[in-house]
Amino acid sequence: MRAGAIQLNATDDTDRNLATADRLVRDAAARGAELVVLPEKWSVLGTQEQIAAGAQPLDGACITWARTVARELSIELVAGSIAERVRDSEKTSNTSVHVGPDGEPRAVYRKLHMFDVEVDGTVYAESEREQPGDEVVCSELTDGTGLGLSICYDVRFPELYQALAARGAQVIAVPAAFTLPTTRDHWELLLRARAIETQSFVIGANQIGSHPGGFRSGGRSMIVDPWGLVLASAPDTETAIVADLDFSVLRDVRRRLPSLTHRRPEVYESAGLEVHR
Repeated sequence: MRAGAIQLNATDDTDRNLATADRLVRDAAARGAELVVLPEKWSVLGTQEQIAAGAQPLDGACITWARTVARELSIELVAGSIAERVRDSEKTSNTSVHVGPDGEPRAVYRKLHMFDVEVDGTVYAESEREQPGDEVVCSELTDGTGLGLSICYDVRFPELYQALAARGAQVIAVPAAFTLPTTRDHWELLLRARAIETQSFVIGANQIGSHPGGFRSGGRSMIVDPWGLVLASAPDTETAIVADLDFSVLRDVRRRLPSLTHRRPEVYESAGLEVHR
């Protein structure tokens, strides 16, 4: 299977963002990608006020486009994440949708972990405007391959990825808008660690460049194999990258180093840890 990751520079101009996404998704598909992952908040990115103003319901223009282009190109599309306008809530959700080649949504995942941190003097407080999800979501590609869904800051929580592996994930999508400093120092390490731990392919699709409000994302979108090797990495520009996912490599890694079967949940539970079996 050939997979693609889209790297773009989203702003508060949703029409512009959608046009860029359309161009890059088509480019990835033209190069043979059967599974394409967009970055986090590809539909609108800027200040919390701008994100809230650009939020859409799941039947809005952006997911409607995702369904249309997936069906037209006959691809699996992880529509990164959008700011979802939620009925009867003052807060939005950070929501990823997996769309199948038939244009039908196969899974909806809402980001579990809120980015309430300080990075290089900048304070991020997602929980002020966004509500977290409460469900681990492992979808399924048309051929039956397990597809784990996650978003950005989630990648710092390995227990989520162990849960996805336990539920059958062989490919895990990580759409992101990683900050410039955390991309520089943590992004590749975290993606490779999650791939090694879960013995899965990891597709990290990151934002790139400056966004309204003075925020900057670091790019370096990449596709990592189950041994932790980087199969493809993006240059510092808006682009699409592609790589072939060889599932015989995954099977061989899991056979030779069967760490997923060596987990001891009963011991972890006795130490007071929540364990996903």
